[in-house]
Amino acid sequence: MRTRRVGDAQVSSIGLGGMPMSIEGRPDEQRSVRTIHAALDAGVTLIDTADAYHLHANDVGHNESLIARAVASYGGDTSDVLIATKGGHLRPGDGSWTLNGAPDYLKRAAEASLKRLGVDTIGLYQFHRPDPNVPYPDSVGAIRDLLDQGKIRYAGISNATPEQIRLANKILDGRLVSVQNQFSPAFRSSEPELELCAELGIAFLPWSPLGGITQAGELGTRFSAFGEVAKAHGVSPQQVTLAWMLAKAPVVIPIPGASRPESIKDSARAAELQLSDEELARLDA
Repeated sequence: MRTRRVGDAQVSSIGLGGMPMSIEGRPDEQRSVRTIHAALDAGVTLIDTADAYHLHANDVGHNESLIARAVASYGGDTSDVLIATKGGHLRPGDGSWTLNGAPDYLKRAAEASLKRLGVDTIGLYQFHRPDPNVPYPDSVGAIRDLLDQGKIRYAGISNATPEQIRLANKILDGRLVSVQNQFSPAFRSSEPELELCAELGIAFLPWSPLGGITQAGELGTRFSAFGEVAKAHGVSPQQVTLAWMLAKAPVVIPIPGASRPESIKDSARAAELQLSDEELARLDA
């Protein structure tokens, strides 16, 4: 597995997104554990989660706990695995999503995530989504405090604009290591954020890189160029999509979600797929 950088840590160039294993349609725990173990077998060392990846109001942090159990039960060495989680986005349990960027809340959420992950320091903690009712500097200031206190090793933000990226990096005294934004063949409006991250040397983690749980399987049909390039290489359109993203900039680390071992095994192979300049231009078009 090829590696890329988050802060001063080397991680796999393809990560694993944990959300499909905990929200609507989630599989049984045994299959989820097999999926996480398959990712580790494939050399994946970046696993992305959030306290909001759950179904009901009484199982907040389901995905964090699941990942912690799966990593702990893995038979191999996991010392280089970086688990990234997020706070500030909530699910009341009725299928809706709400926001809370209040500093006190974010600090309490981080403490709860620490306990669920069973660690003394969270590897990467990211402010999940800006809260319009809380000044952005106040929310990011809470992340800075957690960093200064040693509660988190690295700090990141998610769903951010270029202006917010610059502001967060300033508030964090140049210690912003990641930006997690939506980016896929269907959603390309995060190109400015990707380019800024490349300029600043900040890891850019595309979420829903394959188009989301319900549409990932139709990627090659909805976007014919990806299907045609995949056919020429004898691989899946999903692999082509991830390889296309990796070619965008050395800071890009896609985090495709998976709930089946076969899915993450296929995604991990994208790290080795080389696309020609002509193919990349065709996909960009």
